[in-house]
Amino acid sequence: MLRHLRTPSHPDLLVGTDTADDAAVWRRPDGRALIATVDFFTPLVDDARTWGAIAAANAASDVYAMGGRPLFALNVVAWPQARLPLDLLGEVLAGGEQTAEAGGWLVVGGHTVDGEEPMYGQAVIGEADEAHLLTNTGGRPGQALVLTKALGTGVVATAVKRSEVALVRPGGALHALYGQAVASMTRLNDVGAAVARRAGATAATDITGFGLLGHARKVAAGSGVGLRLELDRLPVLDGVEELVGAGFVPGGTGRNLADVSPSLRWAGPAAVRARWEPIVADPQTSGGLLFACPAERAADAAAELREAGHAAAVVGELTEAVPAGVIELV
Repeated sequence: MLRHLRTPSHPDLLVGTDTADDAAVWRRPDGRALIATVDFFTPLVDDARTWGAIAAANAASDVYAMGGRPLFALNVVAWPQARLPLDLLGEVLAGGEQTAEAGGWLVVGGHTVDGEEPMYGQAVIGEADEAHLLTNTGGRPGQALVLTKALGTGVVATAVKRSEVALVRPGGALHALYGQAVASMTRLNDVGAAVARRAGATAATDITGFGLLGHARKVAAGSGVGLRLELDRLPVLDGVEELVGAGFVPGGTGRNLADVSPSLRWAGPAAVRARWEPIVADPQTSGGLLFACPAERAADAAAELREAGHAAAVVGELTEAVPAGVIELV
């Protein structure tokens, strides 16, 4: 049995482990704040360079979710060198470098171990203005919730893994949807974070492995407010519902639902719940930001993001009409 680690405490530790935030934050003597995070995973696409690009975007997303910008990163690699050539690893690292260059941070080193399965990601260090940090605890009743990317990348990745390669190639049934998913996963959350700050956001999280529900619950619980999601407003990748109907649901979806279900309140009929559960609990990779901002500024923020190419929408609100820490789905 794992022993619970103690919760760290220090005068300069602004954000630690106690609020389930996306990254740790440390106060610097000059009043700025350092943000530290790490993330890595096994391949979810066939192309090595694309995998590297997605993994780097996913790792840096935690910095953006805190309202910061990445400064530099270290590569984190496990590689089965007896089975896979190092040239292929070079492609993975090139993809990560490509994303870092696009986001304005430097990859300055890293560490590689021999492992049974390939894994890649980055440990990213960023910075933010302490007065404008976005955390799970900053939400306030009456604020609107903006989601900056469409849901469904976990469903698409599962369909790709379980299907013939020909279906993903040009002309294949999954080609267009796969392209949408890759474009979403490689898109940085830098614009989302900038728009959130301009909109006066006080809380944010990025939507990754725990799905929309799991990450939204962290904001509701951390802020001590209720959260209402309007299902028909949620942006979803085109074709995802059809894939769900065909049985392409990740194994993590069920675990996500089991974990968050005590905090859910479904307002609609059972058919609505059955339709939406596989989507709102879908484990995302390099998903969008969910941020809380003044209600009167949310629509303009979502419109600005759509103009920049994001599938953004105002998807709900923080409210005292729902019990604290509970998510109501309507």
